[in-house]
Amino acid sequence: MSDYDIAAVRREFPALKAGSAHFDGPGGTQTPLPVIEAVSDALAGPLSNRGTRTPGERNAEATVTGARRALADLLGADPSGVVFGRSATQLAYDFSHALAKTWRPGDEIVVTRLDHDSNIRPWVQAAAAAGATVRWADFDPGTAELAPEAIGAVLGDRTRLVAVTAASNLLGTRPDMAEIARLTHEAGALLYVDGVHYTAHSPVDIEALGADFFVCSPYKFLGPHHGVLAARPELLETLRPDKLLPSTDAVPERFELGTLPYELLAGTRAAVDFLAGLGPRQDGPRRERLVSALTTLEAYEDSLRTRIEAGLAGLDRVTVHSRAADRTPTLLLTIEGRDTVDAYHYLAARGVDAPSGSFYALEASRRLGLGDTGGLRVGLAPYNDSGDVDRLLEGLSDFLREQD
Repeated sequence: MSDYDIAAVRREFPALKAGSAHFDGPGGTQTPLPVIEAVSDALAGPLSNRGTRTPGERNAEATVTGARRALADLLGADPSGVVFGRSATQLAYDFSHALAKTWRPGDEIVVTRLDHDSNIRPWVQAAAAAGATVRWADFDPGTAELAPEAIGAVLGDRTRLVAVTAASNLLGTRPDMAEIARLTHEAGALLYVDGVHYTAHSPVDIEALGADFFVCSPYKFLGPHHGVLAARPELLETLRPDKLLPSTDAVPERFELGTLPYELLAGTRAAVDFLAGLGPRQDGPRRERLVSALTTLEAYEDSLRTRIEAGLAGLDRVTVHSRAADRTPTLLLTIEGRDTVDAYHYLAARGVDAPSGSFYALEASRRLGLGDTGGLRVGLAPYNDSGDVDRLLEGLSDFLREQD
């Protein structure tokens, strides 16, 4: 990958100086210097509630509008439809409550067993409160594929919303979102897409995906900890969330409860700008640079994933459950006769961070026959290199040999 300068990328991450090989990116990435500095600079400068009179007010206003524009460029969205929240989970709960105000007994909500629980439980609980029915779409545990037909089979004339992941945080599976969106909209329903894992690994175009609502988390793509939702402003105008009486009713602010974390938004804008600089294109509109950079990054990460898969194929008793034809560089594996928690601890002692668990994708883990414990998850991020891959494969090989 001559277009991707991994050595230069790695120099921007202070955390890598500790020496660990990080395969824990799906749970949250390490942070580059420009993001750290942006957070610090926001806190160091005058800062106040948003306004136009004082320097602090103007800094806050510029930070919010700058972050909205950056996220709009990243997602192919309208800045006026970008909502900030504490986390993707909190946003799912907030929007499930707002949407459920329009549901009636007999209405139907579709969720899938491939999803993170944050895109399942809020909808299940909101449906129960409204008297609506929950319909489940299953994925194939043998192929790890969620076929559009599986969702189409549970759609009906009373379907109000379909909640589905654009990429599984456990298996990496990327369903055919455009076809799922077509089926959903033909049924007259809305599509709520969990893009938390997807956004970290692929160029995003929410219009092409067909998402009515799309959520992501900047800390999964090198930024700070908070959540983001993007939707068409005119769709947001139709929703009436619970809010404080004096707070604005303008969109998107009507969904943002309390004062925004300005320093985190400054860091998020810096993360988007950092991503835009990872590709071969260094000029032109930010949206175009982001698409170019993320396309380059996707190819780079896939090359490392291929190396890992080839290495795992040579290890006895290792089963890789991530088998979908279209998937992120994320691998879930189990080891016959071995507890993957032991493998996690063994690797951690060698400075290789690859955790074990179900990672809140509880339904997916159960569907795979892994119960609530899941397996060892190996996930790639923009700062991983071939040396990390070598350390991972050597560590797993040594673990298997020493445990015999």
